[in-house]
Amino acid sequence: MTTAALRQPQSDIEILASASAAAAAVLTPPALAFLSDLHRRFDATRRRLLERRRERQARHDAGELPDFRSDTRAIREGSWRVAPIPAALLDRRVEITGPVERKMIINALNSGAKVFMADFEDSTAPSFGNLVDGQLNLRDAVRGDIAYTSAEGRHYAIHGDPAVLMVRPRGWHLDEAHVEVDGEPMAGALFDFGLFAFHNALALQARRRGPYFYLPKLECAEEAALWDAVLAHAEHELGLPHGAMKVTVLIETLPAVFEMDEILHALRERCVGLNCGRWDYIFSCIKTLRAHPDHVLPERGQVTMGVPFLKAYTELLIKTCHRRGAFAMGGMAAQIPIAADPAANAAALDKVRADKLREVRAGHDGTWVAHPALVRVAREVFDDHMSTPNQLHVLREDVTADRDALLATSTGTITRAGFAANIEICLRYTAAWLDGQGCVPINHLMEDAATAEISRAQLWQWLHVAREPRFDDGGVIDFAAFDGELVAARQRLAALPIPGQHQVGAAAILLHKLTHARELADFLTLAAYPSLH
Repeated sequence: MTTAALRQPQSDIEILASASAAAAAVLTPPALAFLSDLHRRFDATRRRLLERRRERQARHDAGELPDFRSDTRAIREGSWRVAPIPAALLDRRVEITGPVERKMIINALNSGAKVFMADFEDSTAPSFGNLVDGQLNLRDAVRGDIAYTSAEGRHYAIHGDPAVLMVRPRGWHLDEAHVEVDGEPMAGALFDFGLFAFHNALALQARRRGPYFYLPKLECAEEAALWDAVLAHAEHELGLPHGAMKVTVLIETLPAVFEMDEILHALRERCVGLNCGRWDYIFSCIKTLRAHPDHVLPERGQVTMGVPFLKAYTELLIKTCHRRGAFAMGGMAAQIPIAADPAANAAALDKVRADKLREVRAGHDGTWVAHPALVRVAREVFDDHMSTPNQLHVLREDVTADRDALLATSTGTITRAGFAANIEICLRYTAAWLDGQGCVPINHLMEDAATAEISRAQLWQWLHVAREPRFDDGGVIDFAAFDGELVAARQRLAALPIPGQHQVGAAAILLHKLTHARELADFLTLAAYPSLH
């Protein structure tokens, strides 16, 4: 079946934003009818599941701690496995991620990584222009004719054997306010997934290169089951074999770590692995346990992957995945080259090597990097310590991560420098995001929404929940300290040539509001979305 032959249900879909003339190539009547159908079939379930999130969070705020489910014990204790993994995904030792910008897509596909995850989520600011341009860029990439010429005249095109393409749509919690069906906003997840699948699924399937997806921000098996229903329906409508669409799920929320078996089971015909989305996971730990004073974390720099609760999380993920025949993917190396300081650059690369060595020795099947310059560094570590395409044979039967291990408290301090760094990262990232950039270099790290979320959630928890919070020098952490540092940071950044510099004032107003609010906002991007143009 070709895309032109798809049945077209009655469509009452409205685009509430201006788009370029080129957008008509992806916003076609059949594609919009496909999106309308997805919305009508699945959005009510999505909204019910989001309400369940709110109910679960209310129980945690009242004192209940996350735990393994009693009603799904049979799934955890069963001997089932996921479906066989396609040949194109059997070796994923290094994956590169990034936004759906044209130049980024080309460089990532040419980087030497095994997989490129094109990201509509945390590293893309979801202006309608960015989203539609991203769909056009990926359509051209799938066709193999994507190209880009910079203002300086440098030409970019795909060459050699490009990375396998995977696409990450937005999470279930985000609406696409610029597209309404029957007067209701679409889910960002269904918009991103639906447009990409409609235009590219058949071409990728014909080449045995997909379609493959990363699924973010899941909190429970029922949310995974919703994705499974969406995928099954899309396969049927697009004329793909059942189970042709394959997914990797990011385990980046605290509730999800207690349901990894259940999530794999819900997607067992399509799921090829789980990924340690560690920055979002740290943020989710703060958010989920936001009302628990004994679970307040120290500053971000001290919450390394060696602390007990993160070590337990990664090791349980490896054990769970390999028992089920699925891959266990490692986390992000966010470092970017420091050309002006060779010594600092060497030290940064040493940190990357140490992190990747920890992952491969633990049993991970692959890892993430944020910059093409890190692909070779990560690949060398995995090549030296993983002679097979993956490590499914490493069962990690020694791991016994129970609830107490997953919820272990983390000790440490809060320095004035760490406090100020959280404020600056929030301001710089939010300003760039409001200006349409979702992936921002800050202090030689490629920051996306996850690290900004950690920073602002920590500020809120230190000020609202921590018992008598103090800096390591004995000074009191209070709103006077926050307000003073916010003013100072805003003044410093006003003189710097940074992305979104003209949005720093708006970012400061938003951070002030979110930090002073009595309740921690679920997502920074939700709060900032109405101001995104």
